[in-house]
Amino acid sequence: MHFPSGKIMTIFDSAMKYRENHTPLVILAGKEYGSGSSRDWAAKGVSLLGVCAIIAENFERIHRSNLVGMGVLPLQFNKGENISSLGLKGDETFDILNLENLTPNKEIKVIATEPSGIKSEFNVIAQLDSFIETNYYQNGGILQYVLRSFLKKNKNIN
Repeated sequence: MHFPSGKIMTIFDSAMKYRENHTPLVILAGKEYGSGSSRDWAAKGVSLLGVCAIIAENFERIHRSNLVGMGVLPLQFNKGENISSLGLKGDETFDILNLENLTPNKEIKVIATEPSGIKSEFNVIAQLDSFIETNYYQNGGILQYVLRSFLKKNKNIN
């Protein structure tokens, strides 16, 4: 369902409508997000659809790494928390805070706002396992990181 129109449409069509409106997307997921997927294509797919972050109970190891490489932020619910325990329905809008001065495994605050305007807050852990992964994410992915590094080194461009 596309929000706020309430129209039922394909995921692709809905993602394109969000892209037209410059609306970044967040995926809410359960356990072992990315298991059984075509790992690198799955990460490319969500990135191309405009997903900026995935909040899950945990991630399949290689898929998590591929998400970071595509500039998608993997966020993990705190132990014992999940979509149900936090009362999330999927129709909320999300504000992901504390992304400045990002470090590996930093705790991040998320504010979920229901369509009625009711807000709830919870913390998640940024599943960035090293400073290089943090740099990849902050640059929009590994390709952008390498390109910026190359340009900066060879042309003194910021």
